[in-house]
Amino acid sequence: MNRIEAVNDFVIKFANVNGSGSASANELFAKAILRMGVPVSPRNIFPSNIQGLPTWYEVRVTEQGHLGRRGGIDMMVAMNPQTWDADVAELEPGGYLFYDSTRPLPPEKFRPDIHVIGMPLTEICNAVYSDPRQRQLFKNIVYVGALSVLLEVDAAAIEQLFGEQYKGKEKLLASNVQALHLGRDFVKEHLPFPLGITVRRSDKVGDRIFVDGNSAAALGCVYGGATVAAWYPITPSSSVAEAFEKYCSKLRVDPATGQHRYAIIQAEDEIASIGMVVGAGWNGARAFTATSGPGVSLMTEFIGLAYFAEIPVTIIDVQRGGPSTGMPTRTQQADIISCAYASHGDTKHVLLFPEDPHECFEHAAAALDLADRLQTPVFLMTDLDIGMNQRLCQPFAWEEGRGYDRGKVMSAQELEAGRDFGRYKDVDGDGIPWRTLPGTHPTKGSYFTRGTTRDAYARYSERGPDYIYNVERLLKKFATAAALVPQPVLRPAARPTRLGVIYFGSTSPSMHEALEALAADGIELDALRLRAFPFPASVAQFLADHDKVFVVEQNRDAQMRSLLVNELEIDPKRLVKVLHFDGTPITARFITRAITQHLRPDSASPAPAIPQPRKQAA
Repeated sequence: MNRIEAVNDFVIKFANVNGSGSASANELFAKAILRMGVPVSPRNIFPSNIQGLPTWYEVRVTEQGHLGRRGGIDMMVAMNPQTWDADVAELEPGGYLFYDSTRPLPPEKFRPDIHVIGMPLTEICNAVYSDPRQRQLFKNIVYVGALSVLLEVDAAAIEQLFGEQYKGKEKLLASNVQALHLGRDFVKEHLPFPLGITVRRSDKVGDRIFVDGNSAAALGCVYGGATVAAWYPITPSSSVAEAFEKYCSKLRVDPATGQHRYAIIQAEDEIASIGMVVGAGWNGARAFTATSGPGVSLMTEFIGLAYFAEIPVTIIDVQRGGPSTGMPTRTQQADIISCAYASHGDTKHVLLFPEDPHECFEHAAAALDLADRLQTPVFLMTDLDIGMNQRLCQPFAWEEGRGYDRGKVMSAQELEAGRDFGRYKDVDGDGIPWRTLPGTHPTKGSYFTRGTTRDAYARYSERGPDYIYNVERLLKKFATAAALVPQPVLRPAARPTRLGVIYFGSTSPSMHEALEALAADGIELDALRLRAFPFPASVAQFLADHDKVFVVEQNRDAQMRSLLVNELEIDPKRLVKVLHFDGTPITARFITRAITQHLRPDSASPAPAIPQPRKQAA
């Protein structure tokens, strides 16, 4: 029988039961490989309950540094009888199945084209531990120990991680090290090792950091000057506010007095949280909320108020599957339309699309600047894949002396000098009016903030011309925003082509790998990564330069494609949908197959394989 042979290039998936303590053990495994200098890209796939349902943890090990999902599993660690059949079916031919062999399974539960490694994990743990909880928790560490021998993962790297995790807790440290070596010793005595897939020390990680997007966005808010956060817990965004509080407690407490220079409020619901943020923004504070699609739905009336009253607000939307409560622990890019046009009436909002935690940090700070400068709500559009999964990325950087862009705020001195103040008056031709902050001047610069129509001086009015002036000025401001938002990134093909592809956000790492595979098969595409809406002029130019453009996104209804058609008045026939929406992150194989099948519908040959330094050996 053939077997997969690969060094530093494979995908391993753990199938566990939620609440069994497996997630921390699986993360430990991934981090140990990272400590050996080999890039990893882990993804935690978990259910929306506390415990009992299936959960998976997928780790891609790739010295080439590909951080997107590849598709296909080379080794399955099958610890959940409920999902056994589906887990075994996922394995590539020649792959490896590791399982708890304490209870024998009938032959029909296995496949003839895979390699089976059985280890009596339950029996081992029952012999050593008497406490039921310890038996369960340490079983996870035992299989990590077994895998460290089978795959040649350095045990010293794992023990170093234990030492950091349990510093000052020597009893816990010793018991975890014991469980690790229980697994290692059993494999050395009873099983053939190593397998065909192994890990070798390398130096491909460099200076990159390993962090999740929610933590990165929270730190970006701290550096970007946010002092107020109001939120209501909702998966997968809750850890944004939690991380913000953690960072503020270290960076925003006066060392002399102990006074907190920040305010974090867990509101009674999403409506209250956005209301608090609008109030804080009106008062001059940099404020944000973090939520997901259902929260945005509840916030829309306040979002409309902030848009029309022109109040700075930053909203971090960590997208998940929908509609309704949908799949709260699965990823999608399905809030694009609802956020772009959030609220009733004619609205258009600024959206930022970070591709990784590094850009989550940068774009969070940028969103706060843009909200102030444009006096409007700004959405940071991440998703569960970026937000809750740790990923390698470039280190965060902050320019020394960088200030905050507060936009057009009129001072007391300017008011005292007699400068004309019309709160909603376009005096500079960019659609952005001047504002004052409460208390700026004792008698000048005050105005009514209202959601109803007014004239340029904030005086109540239901006159048609006043309404038209306001909403057309808001459009002019939106056009101004196109030059201020993060600009798209062009990745040109190796040779001239009339084919293009547009992508954004968490789709990026898989898209980059797919482009390499397509080019190797003779399919060249110019690629444009969108980073913001409104679309800068370069997006329209890219579309004009290509006869056919694929739009790759993770939702059912091609929402980004619809936005391009609606805003740029593009012929829909020129934009080809590539849609992935089953809740799992998109894979390079999926993108490659979809584009190849569209361009070569009559070809008998399969889509080009994702390049891998591997071979099938007898």
